[in-house]
Amino acid sequence: MPCCSNIICNGCDYANLIRELKGSLELKCAFCRHPRISDEELELNLMKRVEANDSAAMCQIGGYRRNEGDYVTAFQYYSKAAELGDAHAHYLLTQMYYNGEGVKKDEKKEVYHLERAAIGGNPDARYDLGIAEWHKCRHARAVKHFIIAAKLGHDDYCEL
Repeated sequence: MPCCSNIICNGCDYANLIRELKGSLELKCAFCRHPRISDEELELNLMKRVEANDSAAMCQIGGYRRNEGDYVTAFQYYSKAAELGDAHAHYLLTQMYYNGEGVKKDEKKEVYHLERAAIGGNPDARYDLGIAEWHKCRHARAVKHFIIAAKLGHDDYCEL
């Protein structure tokens, strides 16, 4: 994530990094072009955004905690972001319920959050709903989910 906390795609961030490394340039934020900040400063900036109820920042901090193995705290951040309507947070909660990370495995809650994420426009969630329907032999419904996922930019449906 850039220092200014704007969300950019990984490809843009990577292209900027390659450009800077090849040109022996100072490493700068791919979005605002200010010098990159330390991880500690980045986390402080994110915490300010969390305090302002920024769901994307909550997902980012939750991701840091999840990677550290602190699933309970990650779950709290994701839950708060999901309450604010963040589709990606719902998808992350789906994964936590599926894997039993910080919570008891719960298929009903997993499906609930998966559906909320799909309705919110998350292409991975929509694709996963298609997979679930396919395994239940509801092929027509599955195909509809795959088509919607494809329109949202998900292309794994082609491999079925």
